[in-house]
Amino acid sequence: MTESKWAAAVMAMLVCTLPAITAQCLAQGFPSRAIRVVVPIGTGGTMDLASRVIGKMLGENVGQPVVIDNRAGAGGIIGTELVARAPADGYTLLLAGTPQLAINPALYAKLPYDPIKDFAYITLAVTGPLFLTVNAALPVHSVKDLIAYARSNPGLPYGSAGNGNVHHLGMELFKMLAGVQMTHIPYKGASPMVPAIISGDIKAMFIALPAVSPFVKTGKLRMLAVSEAKRSPRMPDVPTVAEAGVPGYEITTEMGFVAPAGTPRDVVEKLNREIIKVLRTPEIAQQLVPLAIDPVGSTPEQYAETIGPNIEKYRKLVMISGARVD
Repeated sequence: MTESKWAAAVMAMLVCTLPAITAQCLAQGFPSRAIRVVVPIGTGGTMDLASRVIGKMLGENVGQPVVIDNRAGAGGIIGTELVARAPADGYTLLLAGTPQLAINPALYAKLPYDPIKDFAYITLAVTGPLFLTVNAALPVHSVKDLIAYARSNPGLPYGSAGNGNVHHLGMELFKMLAGVQMTHIPYKGASPMVPAIISGDIKAMFIALPAVSPFVKTGKLRMLAVSEAKRSPRMPDVPTVAEAGVPGYEITTEMGFVAPAGTPRDVVEKLNREIIKVLRTPEIAQQLVPLAIDPVGSTPEQYAETIGPNIEKYRKLVMISGARVD
């Protein structure tokens, strides 16, 4: 081989291997500065609090600050699009929920991001149930009682945290499977739902445990069932909706970490390992208890595989409900 051909061969080899070497070096030195976690809702909610609990220990473990950046608005679209368009270097992450990844694709005619193509999935971090809750003055003490009462009183008002929200679609699934007619009353967020159901403006709702637990204890509200396939360890005496009389019912709220598409695989895997390490810590599990959410910690592949089926599930519910925001 001549000297010129040998030099060309070496150069070709370097060109071919450079991307892999660069990605590997990036992962080895990652992170070398602060990581930003975009939370697509305002401060104070379950997602925001979970991001801070997880982010604090993640930052301590990797030796760099984890900065929580709340970017609320448009059903989470603003924050989600921001991450989809961010540099794919692992320094801008999104803590995404069911609305951003599964509901919005069906709810919005023009979504400025594609949940399948625009993200590298890191890990499904936490899941949590909703609880079917009624005003304690309502003469129902079980799911079957509620179904019978709703059939005798068509148009029974129920509340949600907004049109197309998981609270709304969770009740639409209940209506469909139970064969009842109920009237949807949307509110601007979950907070106004609680005084509304206590006052009797609405009679039923699906909602997260922390929002209603104090009022269940004082007897103002009554929990009938939990939305997930299994009973909640926090409320073990509360049956699932499915076992209480509506077979096939299941709604779970999910939150997971994603990065922009094109983020180096080694960086994704390192983030996956570090976040799972945090989620496996007993201290973190204990801090998540008041939020009524449970740590998961999936592989990137396991998380990515849930997105398509979830989109299809909520697309059907959106069609049934007629929900639309644009």
